[in-house]
Amino acid sequence: MRTTVIEQLKELAKEDDKIALITGDSGYSVVETFIEKYPERCFNMGINEQATASIAAGMALEGYKVYVYGIGNFPTLRCLEQIRNDICYHNAEVTILATGGGFAYGQLGMSHHATEEVAAMRPFENMRIYMPADPKEAVSALNDSYSHHGPAYIRLGRGHDEKIYDSSIKVDVTKAISFYDTSDINVFASGTVLAEAVDAVKTLKDKGVNIGLYSFPRVKPLDTETIIQVAEKCKTIVTVEEHSTIGGFGSAVAETVSGMCGNRAQVVRLGLNDTFTSVVGSQAYLRNYYGISSDKILACIENIV
Repeated sequence: MRTTVIEQLKELAKEDDKIALITGDSGYSVVETFIEKYPERCFNMGINEQATASIAAGMALEGYKVYVYGIGNFPTLRCLEQIRNDICYHNAEVTILATGGGFAYGQLGMSHHATEEVAAMRPFENMRIYMPADPKEAVSALNDSYSHHGPAYIRLGRGHDEKIYDSSIKVDVTKAISFYDTSDINVFASGTVLAEAVDAVKTLKDKGVNIGLYSFPRVKPLDTETIIQVAEKCKTIVTVEEHSTIGGFGSAVAETVSGMCGNRAQVVRLGLNDTFTSVVGSQAYLRNYYGISSDKILACIENIV
C-alpha cells in the first residue's frame, strides 16, 4: 500500500511542481524513487516531528502542497500541538502519510502501535481523515486529499497488505463501499482490518446468514447518508476498526446513529476497549488477542444472531 501511494504521489508531482515530500528519517526502500525523481522537492528533517509539522505548515502557506511521511504515531501523536496550531488552524495544505496503522508494527510494542491517533485528530477543524483498506482505497484517498485544499491524514498499512479489490474496479473513498447489501445485521469496517471483516462475513454467508458489509475508507468527513439509510432499515450495525473504540471510526458511526429520530439500529463497536496494547506480537496475533480477527468478528456476530 505505501509503495503504491508513493508511486501515485510521483504521478501527481509530475503535473504539479508545488508538491513536496518531507520524511522524518524514515521510509527507506519506499520514498527513494520520489527522491531520485524530484530531489529538490524532498526533505529529510530527521527525528524531529514537531519541527517537521511546523516546517510543513510554513511551506504550505508559501504555496506548496506538502506530504509528510512517517511511521504510525510519530508524525501524529508526537506533534499534535503543531498539527493543531500550525497546520489545522491555518488550514494549511499538509497531508500526513503515516505508515504502520494499528498493529502493523506489532512486535515493537505500544510505542509503535497507532491505535489512538484518529481519535486525537478527529476534532481538529479542517482535518480530513482516511483509513484505506488496500492499495486501491489508498490511491483514491491520496487523490481525494490532493483535491482537498486543506490538511489531511492518511493512515496506511506497513506493506504486503491484502488486495481486496479487483484491478478493474474503480474505488471512490468519498462514499461507503458496499460489498453486500443492507440486511438485519451489517458490518461497517475501516482500514486494513476490512480484510478480517470480509473473511468473517463470507463465512457467515456460507452458513446461510444474511449480512451486509460496507467499507468506510474516509472517516472524516464521514458518509453519514449511507449510515443513516442502513441504520433506518436494520437492527444491528457492527463496526470494526484497528483502533480504540473511544473516539475513532466506531464512535463516529455511533454519534451519527444517536442523532437519528425514530427507529434505528443498535451499534456494536469492535476495537480496543480502553486499554493499552501491552502485549506484543505479529499484527495477526494482536488482532486476534484484542478481538478483531475474522474469528472474533465471526463469534461476535453469531452471538448477536
